[in-house]
Parts: sequence; structure tokens; C-alpha cells
Amino acid sequence: MLTGLVGGALIGLAATVYLLATGRVAGVSGIVAGALGDREARGERIAFLAGLVGAGLIAAAVSSPASAHPYPTAVLIVAGVLVGTGTRIGGGCTSGHGVCGISRLSIASLVATATFIATGAATVAIANLFAARPTP
Repeated sequence: MLTGLVGGALIGLAATVYLLATGRVAGVSGIVAGALGDREARGERIAFLAGLVGAGLIAAAVSSPASAHPYPTAVLIVAGVLVGTGTRIGGGCTSGHGVCGISRLSIASLVATATFIATGAATVAIANLFAARPTP
């Protein structure tokens, strides 16, 4: 529980520092879109993304790796495209809405985050239904 608390506090701190330093919300989907298109702030956004990847690599190097359920690469690519499409339709991702939007008391972000959570819970429930069936 303590690691989750510390991790959450660090995410909040990073989002706050990014907002204060750049005047922009630390929504990862927006940062990725900006890194691919906006020439003016491309360097800062690429640095942010490199920091995300680098922190993950450092964490993996100094601790035991997280367990992952093996899925075929094609499934992961389709899932990534669907998530990316959803973030564009929803006007942002969980980091932009859940971490940054709610802290700024945005009603749209509150609704979006509630939708993320409800959809995630429904997905887990459905997946567990199929996983619980005995194989013949």
C-alpha cells in the first residue's frame, strides 16, 4: 500500500511541476499528439515521454518485473489503436482527465474519469466471466 501511495504522490507532483513549468496539462495522449505534430513544443514533449520510458526502464532494472499476461502482438496493437482512438474521442486520457482534470475541478474530467472506471470494471467483470468457464 505504501508503494502505491508514494507512486501516486509522485505522479501528482510530476503533473504539478509540468503544469507550472509549461502551463500545459500533463495528459500523455496530448503530449504524444503534440510530439508528433507541434514543432514548437516538440522537444519538451519528447523529453517528457523519454522520462516516462526511462523511469519505467529504471524501475524494471532495480526491482522485480511486473507480471504480465502474454497476449499475441496483434492483439496488443489492436488494443493500443482502440485506446488511442478512445482518447481522441474522449478528449484526453486517464492522466489528463483523472490526474490533472479532477484536480482542477473539471466536470468534464470527472464524468470522463467515472466513465473510464465504470468501463474498466465492466471489462474486468466480462473477462472474468469468460475466464471462469471450465474448458471442455
